[in-house]
Amino acid sequence: MSDLAAFERHRAHLLNIAYRMLGEMAGAEDVVQEAWLRWRRTEGEEIRDPRAWLSAATVRLSLDALRKVRARRESYVGPWLPEPLLPDDTRAFAADAPTARAELASDLSLALLHVLERLSPEERAALILHDAFDCDYAEIAATLQKTEAACRKLVSRARERVKEDRPRFTASKDAHRDLLMRFAKASASSDPAEMTALLAPDAIAYTDGGGRVAAALNPIYGADKITRFILGLGRKFYAATVLETAMTEINGQPALVIRDGNEMLGVIAIETDGEKITTLYGLRNPDKLQRLTASLRPSAPGSSSPAAR
Repeated sequence: MSDLAAFERHRAHLLNIAYRMLGEMAGAEDVVQEAWLRWRRTEGEEIRDPRAWLSAATVRLSLDALRKVRARRESYVGPWLPEPLLPDDTRAFAADAPTARAELASDLSLALLHVLERLSPEERAALILHDAFDCDYAEIAATLQKTEAACRKLVSRARERVKEDRPRFTASKDAHRDLLMRFAKASASSDPAEMTALLAPDAIAYTDGGGRVAAALNPIYGADKITRFILGLGRKFYAATVLETAMTEINGQPALVIRDGNEMLGVIAIETDGEKITTLYGLRNPDKLQRLTASLRPSAPGSSSPAAR
């Protein structure tokens, strides 16, 4: 029998699935709301496993939503980056995932979500179900309405794509945080030599302004070009402004919030090999920062320093 209490017990789990599928919380919440409406229509039906029923419904709704948004993302102005996940959501989602036999279960990073964007919707769903939620191939086949053999191929292809597009490095959060703070200080002092030294020679930067604010329209390749872009952006738009930075955490990783007084200008997250910054993510689209802005006080907790000028 369907009821609100049964649905609410699984809401965080359903949001977890939908967010991993779509990379945005607003879309994930819409999917879960539609799952609730479908759940209500099952009143009187005998459902032996509500969690499995709701999970399957959420995956199918997420697939439909992903196919629709992919067309919009292809015409998106500049690189598309996922909406940042707040610390409370990250903890809830991580707790919902099973003790992983694969690292995907505990990985909610922007880096992984960015790589998942390159998969087909079916590959993404199969990989998430198998590696993040420990579903067997029979469950995945029933959810995706494919054969088990087809689902095995989907998971295998998806794993290879993720492995190819995202080399893994082992770096502690302390090393991660230290690199970010050093990068912020180098930016604040407009020191191109120090900034470049912190970046791997073949580093890549993705900046998402969504056509709303200034950002690079294409990925930036190479330490020198990344440094010139960031310092140039600071000189052009913030030369007379002392910006504030604060350490926070998004998607389970250290990140820098950049502010001009009470206005949030962006978030910087990185990937690192433990010594250098290998990938830099600059989230500047105001639409994607709304939840983060609302959750943080004007002066976010953590150490701070002036940012790039």
